[in-house]
Amino acid sequence: MSFAKLDVLLSPEEFEALPGRDLSTTGCVVFDVLRATSTMTVALANGATGILPCETIDEAVSARASKPELLLAGERDGLRIRASVSGGVDFDLGNSPREMTTEAVSGRQLAMTTTNGTRALKACKGARRVWIGSFLNLTALGQAIRTTKLEQLLLVCAGTGDDRALEDELGAGALCDSLWDDLSRAASETARHTREQYRENRNQLLESAGQTANGSRLLSIADLAADVPFCFQRDTFSVVGELGTDGWIVG
Repeated sequence: MSFAKLDVLLSPEEFEALPGRDLSTTGCVVFDVLRATSTMTVALANGATGILPCETIDEAVSARASKPELLLAGERDGLRIRASVSGGVDFDLGNSPREMTTEAVSGRQLAMTTTNGTRALKACKGARRVWIGSFLNLTALGQAIRTTKLEQLLLVCAGTGDDRALEDELGAGALCDSLWDDLSRAASETARHTREQYRENRNQLLESAGQTANGSRLLSIADLAADVPFCFQRDTFSVVGELGTDGWIVG
């Protein structure tokens, strides 16, 4: 592993500036812990053959019109997209990792749109490598990164709406911590702070997440409350999703 710089982007405002940067020697890891990148990881682990991240509902619906066998997955305000929101199409799946069962997704491709996670992924499309980050595959993710030689490793926190999201920063901090022996000298001040924040909260991750805007909202919805502890399980899966140059995420 050889990176000259390790940095973390904490907010949507920061990642939205990425398309104007030269990312040709950069590897990006996108974290949307609650829930998009966690849900993508589960879908791939349970046999989905590809995920097309779509920034808008219309983009996902258009993808399905071109390829009718696609499953539509996604959320707005945390809830599965219904016909009243999409303009006539009920999505097959929401953005819950617990929906991504083998029975639901094995052998299938998904077009997926979420409030922030898919936006962050699309913003990183100019990077040399783009990985899907979560607590669910953290060790496997670190192993994949260790086999890579690029100038910069950029951890991208998707946030929530236009705001920062502590749960994403905790995920990025956990990855920083796992790579610290190799990358401490390359770390920016933001990366150092993000790692320290994780270390301060690592024994109370669920409690900390439950106090965030995303976490508290999910916990208040009976059908989605279990997603919060699910997404903070560590190393449940070994699959590492990666965004290809064709725009598809595969494991």
